[in-house]
Amino acid sequence: MNFKSEFLKEFIKRGFFAQTTHAAELDELMASESVTAYIGFDCTAKSLHAGSLIQIMILRLLQKHGHKPIVLLGGGTTKIGDPSGKDEARQVLTAEKIEENLSGIKKTLEKFISFEGKNAAIMVNNDDWLKNLNYLDFLRDVGRHFSINRMLTFDSVKTRLEREQPLSFLEFNYMILQAYDFYELNKKLNCRLQIGGSDQWGNIVNGVELTRRMAAKDAFGLTSPLLTTADGKKMGKTADGAVWIDETMLPAFDYFQYFRNTHDADVGKFLRLFTDLEISEIENLEKLKDQEINKAKEILAFEATKICHGEKTANEVLQKAREIFVAKNTAAFEEKKISLGEEKNKKLVDIIFEIGAAESKGAAKKLIEGKGVKINNEAVLDVSHSINNADSFDLSVGKKKFFKIIVS
Repeated sequence: MNFKSEFLKEFIKRGFFAQTTHAAELDELMASESVTAYIGFDCTAKSLHAGSLIQIMILRLLQKHGHKPIVLLGGGTTKIGDPSGKDEARQVLTAEKIEENLSGIKKTLEKFISFEGKNAAIMVNNDDWLKNLNYLDFLRDVGRHFSINRMLTFDSVKTRLEREQPLSFLEFNYMILQAYDFYELNKKLNCRLQIGGSDQWGNIVNGVELTRRMAAKDAFGLTSPLLTTADGKKMGKTADGAVWIDETMLPAFDYFQYFRNTHDADVGKFLRLFTDLEISEIENLEKLKDQEINKAKEILAFEATKICHGEKTANEVLQKAREIFVAKNTAAFEEKKISLGEEKNKKLVDIIFEIGAAESKGAAKKLIEGKGVKINNEAVLDVSHSINNADSFDLSVGKKKFFKIIVS
């Protein structure tokens, strides 16, 4: 349908749209007034990673169009674990670990959205209302609105059962608690819209229906597609691990390089999803072909890094990347200090793994076997090659990782 709401128009143009409940009603509401909407994040790590960027950028887009975002941190639901898209139960975290993770996620999100001003974002923790629930009252007042027959049809449950993988009663409760979150936010903060990934559709529909029944108010759900890269990988994951948004967990240069190394087929899509560039400018960049597409990739990496780490840092890492990959200036290589130990000898495979240039020693061996490792610009041909002197040296691993190794 042709939406009137400026938010929904841009939401679709940027590729965020998957499904919505009550489309015409939601459009009318968002076109006429400021709407409070929420997105939830569980506290399973002390930072969010690039896999959460779509939802984070949606919060940013909401605020841009004058709507009020609520960030729901799942301090309570993290104690259970969402079964959606999971093959097995999530590890149960301690209250202390959840609180530590919650604090880190707050810091992460403050880079992307404002918690000050007219439509300031609000941050809430669902543990504030879930921890004090009376179980019998909850079953009577909330549980009666849920049909087991219907719950068994949701993908998050059905997939696990079809694979004959265990699904605990603890996890089965998750969708009820998420639905109750929406009801609480509607009651306390007049929140009328829940947004999430398409794997959350069943949970979101539950929340919409529960809120409409118990609060007798309008409530809406909106989802975005799950994103995989053109080579089939999950967004935010690399061979070296997660692409963390917190600079203490992943250097800004590596964050920049993640987007700089985007597959050609993903450049336009990522420019729409992960930058603030105008659609018209993105459309021009999408016309670039062959070697010229590297210009678009550089702009994508710079703009994404600017949002996450600030313009000053984005300029610094852009210059560093140009020094390394264009000017081939070895002075710009990342320094890594290693010790050869008491034996004054260490295998190169161990060094590559130690500095984080490969996810395993096996992967390091494969890189050497494929002539992908160079010392002082000379290819290493022996997988058992060792470093046995105190001289520092330049090390390149693959085509995109360059280091100055300082031997102590």
